Amino acid sequence: MSCGEPHKTDCRDVLAEVYLYLDLECDDDRRELIREHLDECSPCLREYGIEQEVKILVARCCGAERAPDGLRERLRAKLMEFVVEAEAHEYLAE
Repeated sequence: MSCGEPHKTDCRDVLAEVYLYLDLECDDDRRELIREHLDECSPCLREYGIEQEVKILVARCCGAERAPDGLRERLRAKLMEFVVEAEAHEYLAE
């Protein structure tokens, strides 16, 4: 996804890292770049809001349970596969 506007950080990069941002799993410099992008890009901010709501819903349903590290890594890898696949479809559609 790209809003078509020039940004310091590309929309695709921001959306690929939105869960890392939500989970406070990226370094401070990267968080700042993502925050700046979200402040200026309405489509990405909207997508961020959807992901934030999903995270809240999952937390509410699962309580304080934490997935094992191996499962978390497999899920993160699978999500990245989906992101790459979606980007490839978007690129081919252009």
